[in-house]
Amino acid sequence: MGQDRAGAVLAYIGIGANLGDPRAMFERVCAALAALESTRSLRRSRLFRSAPVAATGPDFVNAVVALATTLGAHELHQVLHRLENGCGRVRGARNAPRLLDLDLLLYGAERIDTPELTVPHPRMHCRAFVLIPLAELDSSLVIPGHGPVAELLPGCADQRVEFLEKS
Repeated sequence: MGQDRAGAVLAYIGIGANLGDPRAMFERVCAALAALESTRSLRRSRLFRSAPVAATGPDFVNAVVALATTLGAHELHQVLHRLENGCGRVRGARNAPRLLDLDLLLYGAERIDTPELTVPHPRMHCRAFVLIPLAELDSSLVIPGHGPVAELLPGCADQRVEFLEKS
């Protein structure tokens, strides 16, 4: 994790949805992220199904993408909000069902705590639907302030997350 020789930072974006067609939304978002200026899409995890956490509603479909970007963390966060809005996201109650949720999980090894943005993303270290796709992308990944993803996974073993077969 960190910067490459061109100054790009490795960022991980969490993608989730439990309304509409989450698979189609994932493809749409991946295409939009790949088209971002100053950003190169590197890898994406498989899709996973998970039960809502601290909420009711249909199961979520979740994934994580890795990007190399020269955008600043706050600028990337704003871009993610614009993508959500452009895909029809309506912000309502916390943890409510949604068409799209994009979270800046990690931005290099940075730790950011501002009113607008917290990185690493809060609670990601105790959410299987984030840790499993992260581990799929990089099994040696370390979450700043929390430790290696591989060591955090056993703490979420009771959370139902399953690979979503492609149809």
